[in-house]
Amino acid sequence: MAKKKKESNKKRFEVKTGESIEDCLERIRLEGFVPVRRTEEPVFEEKDGEMQVAGREIVFEAKKIN
Repeated sequence: MAKKKKESNKKRFEVKTGESIEDCLERIRLEGFVPVRRTEEPVFEEKDGEMQVAGREIVFEAKKIN
């Protein structure tokens, strides 16, 4: 008997380069999810021997709408 793969009720969505936060939220809604948490982390790069903030990574955790 084949096992049925259970679809996860949670998914992570990263704001892509060149994408606005609103565009990402719309993508989340179109896939049938609702955002429940937002996290931001700095992206570092080394410049002249020092670590500097080069940007930020924004990730939304979302749950499936029933």
